Amino acid sequence: MVAETDARAGIISSGKAHQLPVGNVVTTFLSEGALRRIGSAVQLPRYDRGATRISVVHFGPGAFHRVHQACYLDDLLHQDPGWGICGVSLKTSGVRDALSPQDRLYTLAVLDEESSFRVIGAIRELLVATENPSAVFARLCAPEIRLVTSTVTEKGYCLAADGSLDQLHPDIQHDLGTPGVPVSVIGYLVEGLRRRREAKLAPFTVVCCDNLADNGGRLRRAVTQLAGARSPDLAAWIEAEVAFPRTMVDSITPATDDALRARVRDALGVEDRWPVQREAYVQWVIEQDPRSCAPELRPVGVIVTNDVAAYERAKLRVLNGAHSSLAYLGTLAGHQTVAEAMTDPDLVRFVQTMMVEDVLPTLTAPRELDLRQYVDAVLRRFRNRAIRHPLAQIAWDGSQKLPFRLFGTIRDALTTGRPIDRLCIPIAAWMHFVRQRALKGERVVDPLAEKLFEIGRETEGHAVVDLRRFFEIESVFPPDLIAEPRFVAALSKAYDGLSRTSFSTAALT
Repeated sequence: MVAETDARAGIISSGKAHQLPVGNVVTTFLSEGALRRIGSAVQLPRYDRGATRISVVHFGPGAFHRVHQACYLDDLLHQDPGWGICGVSLKTSGVRDALSPQDRLYTLAVLDEESSFRVIGAIRELLVATENPSAVFARLCAPEIRLVTSTVTEKGYCLAADGSLDQLHPDIQHDLGTPGVPVSVIGYLVEGLRRRREAKLAPFTVVCCDNLADNGGRLRRAVTQLAGARSPDLAAWIEAEVAFPRTMVDSITPATDDALRARVRDALGVEDRWPVQREAYVQWVIEQDPRSCAPELRPVGVIVTNDVAAYERAKLRVLNGAHSSLAYLGTLAGHQTVAEAMTDPDLVRFVQTMMVEDVLPTLTAPRELDLRQYVDAVLRRFRNRAIRHPLAQIAWDGSQKLPFRLFGTIRDALTTGRPIDRLCIPIAAWMHFVRQRALKGERVVDPLAEKLFEIGRETEGHAVVDLRRFFEIESVFPPDLIAEPRFVAALSKAYDGLSRTSFSTAALT
């Protein structure tokens, strides 16, 4: 193995076990050299990492990528060494700084009734775009790169309320002015594709792995819009030649904490600076596209289909819609985690009834999916006590998530004349969540945190006053929806119903 130096960590990675003093104790960290110390109960890479080749660039190598796509590609590397990953952090260096001294190895803890631990070796390179954009472009323009994936969250794509590119977004304005040093994933994709076209290289396939309705279509439109603002010819080439398959991804992934680090240390016998955890359930659905140059992923469990939209709607509306409902209602009721909230019979009854009676009628199931069984599986996953999934984490970025997770169901119900009263309760709970935090002087974790803080401080606890303030946020509440009397009436009823001083989920029954 070739020695590599991480200047920030001051550690030379040469296949030897890394030992650093922690207090008065010498601690061994995960690395290539430390793998031989790990017991047989932990699954290790069984392929020669030195023989692997990078053909995937991933933007946003955070926890979800590392428990999901990187795990699938790690499985693939056992069959084909040509699918290593270059991870690119757009802004922060945390992942690079933690994993580079570990030879980019990390531990995946799969937590269920029977938990297991696995060391993932698929990430072969980590770059920080703000520090070295030229290195990112060098990798994007390498002839062997065939796949570019992304998990930058909904807000990372700089989209307007209608799903198109927000060309007034500061990051997009920056990328239009200085395309060679972009700050957005859209800017990197456009300039990377432009350079590949200029070099007469085949384009890479672009796979969005974030929870966006029609994620491939939205990303295609955003990329072609930015490209079109620079060159209509480039936009036309991207439209004709580049595959942006739709995808659906699923696995509950709580944030890393000290408790996880301790469990991993006990299981491996070495320290891991940044392990990740998820439930046992994992799913990746990718649209079939004849232009795609992605690897054949069916052998490692990926579903390839022509109907990703059906899987996507089921996941967004059933799983994610229920998750957000639990987050805000559970928090108002004083619960801390999903599993704890699932011990509240009134809350469970509400969420289950909402999924079955309000959400399922708006869905058309793909051939391979039984929707009632899917609801039962979601409820079982929520009850998994091995996963400590904080409601506060699910509550992050509500202004970005709710339009995708609940508003589509509400629109469909309004169109067919079905009731929406139950569906409006989680939205009202989000408003009260914002209000409670603001009245305590706290800001929620959200791209619109400052705006929501201002609104929350001005609320009075009555729908007739407060809804008007929330409705000012057009990116959350589009004009056509707030012009619908049935929606306003149902949301007002839900908001006032949750305004009691001592909220109890018994009020939901």
